[in-house]
Amino acid sequence: MSKAKSKMSAIDTKKIVANLQEKFSYKNHLQVPRLLKVVVTMGVKDALVDSKAIDKALEDLFLIVGQKPVITKAKKAIAAFKLREGAPIGLKVTLRKQRMESFVWRLTHTALPRVKDFRGLSPRKFDGRGNYSVGLREHIVFPEINYDRVDKIRGMNIVFVTTAKTDEEAKALLIEYNFPFTN
Repeated sequence: MSKAKSKMSAIDTKKIVANLQEKFSYKNHLQVPRLLKVVVTMGVKDALVDSKAIDKALEDLFLIVGQKPVITKAKKAIAAFKLREGAPIGLKVTLRKQRMESFVWRLTHTALPRVKDFRGLSPRKFDGRGNYSVGLREHIVFPEINYDRVDKIRGMNIVFVTTAKTDEEAKALLIEYNFPFTN
């Protein structure tokens, strides 16, 4: 089973480490930045009105990432939005190791090319500490989602957390993972 997963992700981390070590002239391979985790979040504002909306969103996000998401709840009540404290308002999942690499491969090779009018990812979405964030407006770009069973199109935020100290190192790392950045 591990052979099937490694072929599916098709990410050679040893090659990535060697390329980055050569590019930034690190003395030790442990200095090379790595991808620590990927955090995928999805807001479900319909859950305030329809209690089954959170279940449908949970099912869709589970199909996309292959891991059960955690339901996030409101921290405080906001009367203007008819929001009560403790009400379910979103989903969150943290991916690491093989699931993370598989998700990154599926995102870069199948999902992003299916985005309407896609011209590349913006290089301005780095946070200054080597982490990168991207937002998708439609979760149906993933091939795991059956378009006929979708009740509503939802957006999602994806954060790539790296060990890079600078944005330049993080961008070089993500380019090695085949992220299509614009110039």
